[in-house]
Amino acid sequence: MQHDELDFHNVGELCESTDRDGLRIQRVPESVRQGLNEGAQNRMRHPAGVELRFVSDGPVGVTLSTIPVSGVTEGTVRVFWGPFQGYETVTVGEDPTTIRVSPPEKLETIEPDVRDDLAFDPHVCRLRLPGEHRGGHMVYHGVEGDVRPPTPDELPDRRYLAYGTSITEGEAPVAEHLTYASQTASRLDAELINLGSCGTAYCDPAMAEHIANRGDWDVATLALSVNMVGRFSVDEFRERAAAMIETVASNNPEKPVGVITIYTNGRDVCTAHPEGELCEQFREALRAVVDESSQQNVHLLEGPDILDGIEGLTPDLTHPGDNAMIRMGENLAAELEALLS
Repeated sequence: MQHDELDFHNVGELCESTDRDGLRIQRVPESVRQGLNEGAQNRMRHPAGVELRFVSDGPVGVTLSTIPVSGVTEGTVRVFWGPFQGYETVTVGEDPTTIRVSPPEKLETIEPDVRDDLAFDPHVCRLRLPGEHRGGHMVYHGVEGDVRPPTPDELPDRRYLAYGTSITEGEAPVAEHLTYASQTASRLDAELINLGSCGTAYCDPAMAEHIANRGDWDVATLALSVNMVGRFSVDEFRERAAAMIETVASNNPEKPVGVITIYTNGRDVCTAHPEGELCEQFREALRAVVDESSQQNVHLLEGPDILDGIEGLTPDLTHPGDNAMIRMGENLAAELEALLS
């Protein structure tokens, strides 16, 4: 969506903040958010994968603030110029903070034929907001300077949508560009639409309908869902997963939908884990759902093939750290590229 001549990427709605002047950023429209389970309603206000984008010939200031959540009172905004990671990082806390940037002169010297091969034009400034547990909710307060939103030819031609748990939302890596979803999108030369929902990816019908009807993605993955192990029975999981897959795939018959079984985790490798067998039962249920689907665009992707080992996990043996996320991005991008070709 666009506001103040800025492109608010991966933002579904800007809502008036109740505790300060400004607009609260959220990843889905309020009508969708209200239909989700209570925890997911909160998660959709975390700006995972959200970017504020613009093009300008001169200095620009964008003012943001953080609404504390679960004790997290600040987060780091990282500046990218097209595909190039800038040196600028700005810590945004509860008080409004202005992020000031100017176009780097060096990028103007890139040969035109080289620039044309880049998925993102280097003139596009991308303020990448801190998602997951790297920041709270964020409020937009305004922009200073002469800006315009990027044009379609300055952005990637593809769009990749990712739904899943905290692993998709990106809990453990140090920055947004290191999540597996972001790493996958980068390797596909694609935009990322991140709809990961930490601890609350329950295949809500409202989320399924939202993904099915938004129409702005070329390939999607549904990572379903370690959050449901121990909270739902296998039969309940199967029913909810089947409904989500059917809703998304049937409304987008020409677009590949990758359905990912539960990623490798401690249940698979720890001695006598109480949910070890249950985790595999969830995988088997999802395999059966995909096998029985009448939708030709539904494809099974095995989580243990994408996260092909426990090396690189954090000590909780659930969440991938930086190296594991990068590896996941490599493996998943290869799978999706084959589906797109």
